[in-house]
Amino acid sequence: MLDLLEREDALETVRRTFPVAFGAYAMPAGRTGLVIIDEVQGFASVGCGPLAPPAPNGQVTRMIAETDRLARRFVQAEWPVCASLDSHDPTRPEPPYPPHCLAGTGHDELVPELKWLESEPVTTLIAKDCINVMVGATEVDATGAGGRNRLLDWINGNRLEAVVTVGICTDICVMDFVLTLLSARNHGMAPALKDIVVYEPGCATYDLPLEVARSLGLPDTAAHPQGPAHHMGLYMMASRGAILSDDLR
Repeated sequence: MLDLLEREDALETVRRTFPVAFGAYAMPAGRTGLVIIDEVQGFASVGCGPLAPPAPNGQVTRMIAETDRLARRFVQAEWPVCASLDSHDPTRPEPPYPPHCLAGTGHDELVPELKWLESEPVTTLIAKDCINVMVGATEVDATGAGGRNRLLDWINGNRLEAVVTVGICTDICVMDFVLTLLSARNHGMAPALKDIVVYEPGCATYDLPLEVARSLGLPDTAAHPQGPAHHMGLYMMASRGAILSDDLR
């Protein structure tokens, strides 16, 4: 009980120190795209690998339900949807994380609640082998040289003015994507793009308290308390120019 109170106090301190604000966002009709980051089994289905929740988690459950609801809204309106799928070659590690979402295991596939998206014409799926989908979406030739970027092609091909982002983890893959896209927008790489929106109810991260990390023999830097980590991800994205919303209109 004391540990729970201490964690709630820590979250409240983080919220006071790094304030964020949410608001309603009116999505430009026909010019808004939805990006779903890594809502795959290896991150969001109970027991599906070392980075999946070991037991049902309220924040993850909410994320999936909100993503499903929002995705159905986009599909009904025939607005574009892009889903990234964390998918790794077992011979190519991704430190500091253990092997996860390995290709062919099913852990790199959308969670069951979102599998229906795979057959929708408005959906684009992008498998990625790194934390940042903006990097993972870059085509690389046999020499290792980078070429076109599938995600930017999707944004520019649909002439998007706004991108709404949901997914997991708020402070890792979601944040890395949003910060990179903000820089790309500012650099003129997506000429029509104005707003990068993070829909908070559709985001989640994982929970690994410090005492648990230590009991597993992990370094203190592996600690990842869910509440503060989620909040700090939101704060960092907002501080760089993303729009935080809890009400999409």
